[in-house]
Amino acid sequence: MDVKNGETVKGTNFVNLRSAGDPVELGRRYSQCGADELCFLDITASFEGRKTFTDMVRRVAREINIPFTVGGGINELDDVERMLEAGADKVSVNSAAIRNPGLIDEVARRFGSQVIVCAIDARNDADGWHCYTKGGRVRQELGLYDWAHEVQERGAGEILFTSMDHDGVKQGFAVEALAHLADWLSIPVIASGGAGCREHFRDVFALGHADAALAASVFHFGEILIPELKQYLHDENIEVRL
Repeated sequence: MDVKNGETVKGTNFVNLRSAGDPVELGRRYSQCGADELCFLDITASFEGRKTFTDMVRRVAREINIPFTVGGGINELDDVERMLEAGADKVSVNSAAIRNPGLIDEVARRFGSQVIVCAIDARNDADGWHCYTKGGRVRQELGLYDWAHEVQERGAGEILFTSMDHDGVKQGFAVEALAHLADWLSIPVIASGGAGCREHFRDVFALGHADAALAASVFHFGEILIPELKQYLHDENIEVRL
């Protein structure tokens, strides 16, 4: 769930945001209907936004009984500690890790690799897959696969890969890039960007070899129901928790 000023929002290709409801209420609903984990990302992360977001994390922790990850504005160890104390199970870092790769090492040493998820927003440009920061606005001269391998070596426990080309378009996940990541890495890869129908989830596991799949709008707006999706995947011989 992308959160802006205490409200869940969803866009397409990282722009054109629209409201999707209260994040605490959505979190409660997803927890009750069978989601395995939740991810909340503060997409503005201003100072005031951080205070609002921290309060939201506390309320979410009181309402749900499944693991959840939080990200946005995580720049130092104190930010990680604040989120964990508020009740989060994991933190997600993206732009801050590219600015200061040593942050990954520090978090892993202090809190353990299981706490740190490295989020990677990337686009398949004319010269290959490149990482982007600042909510997808700034291209980095950093290749997706090289950076993914580096964050693994620095101690990240998981990678959350979002294909900016696929985000919100509902035409399927970036299965070729995901399969390459899965072959290249030994840590779990979470796929994000592109879910539009049940078959896309099947393909991201069967063809993309992802360890988990993240989706937003298809769930926020009731296009796919989680219990039905999990039963479908089970019927397609994809291992899921029912």
